[in-house]
Amino acid sequence: MRSFDLSPLFRSTVGFDRFASLFDAANRLDEQAPSYPPYNIEKTGDSTYRVTMAVAGFSASDITLTAQANSLVVTGKGNRDETAAQYLHRGIAGRAFERRFELADHIKVTGASLENGLLHIDLVREVPEAMKPRTIAIQTGAPQPQVIDQKAA
Repeated sequence: MRSFDLSPLFRSTVGFDRFASLFDAANRLDEQAPSYPPYNIEKTGDSTYRVTMAVAGFSASDITLTAQANSLVVTGKGNRDETAAQYLHRGIAGRAFERRFELADHIKVTGASLENGLLHIDLVREVPEAMKPRTIAIQTGAPQPQVIDQKAA
C-alpha cells in the first residue's frame, strides 16, 4: 500500500481537511473493490461528465440509482431463474451488484439512460453563484466617514 505525504499541499490550502481521509478511503477501496460491472468515467465537456456501466441482461426496472450528498450508488438486482436453463457455459454475469461513486462538491446527476446493455449516467458541475470567483475592490487612503443624520443637534 502506498502512502502519500500531503503536508506540502496543506501549507497553501485552506479547508481541505477531509482530502487526506478521501485518499485513504480510495486506497482501501481500490484494494478490495469488485470489478463487476465494468465502467468508464469520461469528461464530456468543461463541467460535464458521463459514467457508463456495462449492465448486459439488466432492464431499467432492475437498476436503482441513488444520489445523496456527495455520493452516487448504482444497484442492480439480478432476477434470474437459475433452474430454468441448463448452461454448458455461462459467461454473462447476471448477479446483483452495488457500485459506489464519490462525487466532488457541486456535482449533480442530470439524467440516466439504458441502451444496448450500457447504462449512461450524466453528471454536471453546477457551482452556485455565491461560490464563483468575484473581484474585491481595494480602497485607498483613509476611509470616508459615513453620514448617518444631517440634522444639527
